[in-house]
Amino acid sequence: MSQTKTGKAIDFKLLKRVMTFTKPYKKVLYLSMFFSIVLSFLSPIRPFLINYAVDNYIMIENADQLHFICIILLGILFLEAIFQFFYIYLATWLGQHVIQDMRAKVYQHILKLKMTYFDNTPIGSLVTRAVSDIETISDIFSQGLFVIIGELLKLIVVISMMFYTDWRLALISMIAIPILLVATAWFKKNIKAAFQNVRKEVSNINTFVQEHIVGMNLVQIFNREDAELKKFQDINKSHLSAHLKSVFYYSVFFPVVEILSALSIGMIIWYGGEAIVSGKDVTLGELVAFILYIHMMFRPIRQLADRFNVLQMGIVGSERVFKVLDTEDFITDEGSVEKENIDGEVEYKNVKFAYKNEDWVLNGLSFKIEKGKNLALVGRTGAGKTSIINILNRFYEIQEGEICIDGVKIRDFKLSNLRKHIAVVQQEVHLFSSSIMENIILFDENIKEESVIDAAKEIGIHNFIMSLPAGYNYVVGERGVTLSTGQRQLISFLRVYLRNPKILILDEATSSIDSHTEQILQNALQKISEGRTTIVIAHRLSTIVNSDKILLLENGKVLEEGSHSKLMNKKGEYAQMYNTQISDKL
Repeated sequence: MSQTKTGKAIDFKLLKRVMTFTKPYKKVLYLSMFFSIVLSFLSPIRPFLINYAVDNYIMIENADQLHFICIILLGILFLEAIFQFFYIYLATWLGQHVIQDMRAKVYQHILKLKMTYFDNTPIGSLVTRAVSDIETISDIFSQGLFVIIGELLKLIVVISMMFYTDWRLALISMIAIPILLVATAWFKKNIKAAFQNVRKEVSNINTFVQEHIVGMNLVQIFNREDAELKKFQDINKSHLSAHLKSVFYYSVFFPVVEILSALSIGMIIWYGGEAIVSGKDVTLGELVAFILYIHMMFRPIRQLADRFNVLQMGIVGSERVFKVLDTEDFITDEGSVEKENIDGEVEYKNVKFAYKNEDWVLNGLSFKIEKGKNLALVGRTGAGKTSIINILNRFYEIQEGEICIDGVKIRDFKLSNLRKHIAVVQQEVHLFSSSIMENIILFDENIKEESVIDAAKEIGIHNFIMSLPAGYNYVVGERGVTLSTGQRQLISFLRVYLRNPKILILDEATSSIDSHTEQILQNALQKISEGRTTIVIAHRLSTIVNSDKILLLENGKVLEEGSHSKLMNKKGEYAQMYNTQISDKL
């Protein structure tokens, strides 16, 4: 997922797109903007009142009026505090609801993507998009956009008040502004590139950590801890360098702002002090007010740069998130056929399929399996066995030919209806870090606990489940690590059996099981296969001798076809493979 740079200070198209997610929360959006605008007007009133108080109630003593104006100042401060509370709460509330909706949309989008997308995209990158990149978008509302609007308004009000008070002092105050504008432009340009690099390095480190923690057993088996640590340290160093580069720009810019602010105050004190001493038309109250105005003028400018960076980070994050949302690598779901029940007859007609370009994995493949029959697929690694079942479920799309179920093209089925009738038991069973019961029903509210227990008894695995410490409530750990391979297979058999599919696919489902559960597994397998069209992929040929039909595949084509006895009598490639396996066991 490559990183692109817009080349703009702010990409308003992206910002506008982010703002579309605020539509359900328009009232909160408008209230947040209202409080931000009110705050920008309240603060500049204080220097104006202090100016008036110094010139009229301190230089000309008037204790009562001074007390009164102090109460007004306290009231303004109190109002500011109340408005600040509502502004911060509402802006943050809005940001969190926006990213909640956005994260849900991203995840919903990811669920619809083709398997080829996941084949080519590191999982860690997707985790970064769905979690940390989206999190930066919330700051657009709580610390970015509204603050920028408020600070800009405050800056305009402060400058207007300065010119209203004394245009000469106002002009002197702004001598340093051109230098500040140049520094700000330099800062904005460089900090965006730095932030883009930071997000890229965050994605890289997430991808590495996720991938290598999942494969930690491999690292330890081959004693590669030191090598993996070195690789991680290199990535971590790049991550550090990216952050330090952004810190460098902050470290240069903020001192420059402070120096220019001090320079402006010095110029005001020099000019205003001299004017007061020489009796010119400048008052002490104006001098005090201008010192406060300069603080208020430079603070928004510094805040603007800082909040601009927050906004940039959010926009960079949104750019990466929208790149996922704009990926339309979907399986088309334009079919209209929905069947409550099917017979289960499957036919492949001159099917050509490639994962990449025209590097054909299946090349003109044709075969037919009648309803309720058992088909076994055998062949060397890379012959196309797994690809045959991947395209039947439409996890991948074929380039040429047709696949039909009961004479209906699979593209004509509604996708959910097609997959409802097909179940796959994979060699590597994936279990979530949850209870046995939740892994069986997969959070399907239509499946009741009683149905699960009855089904488990029917296929003979209820006793196995009840032998676990908490029975059906036993938490299996991440990827089912607390269960053996055979036990995980039993769980997968049960969740398939519950859904009563008409077509059952077993992808090396009995290739690596422990001896203790083998008999239970075979009995369960026999039970769930009854009355179903079954496609079996197996390396152990002894497990498929009773299949109705066996296809020996080579280079994506059918090399030999027939029952076990027929193929053995033919004394071809299949017979040679079978005899080799049998002799190896002796």
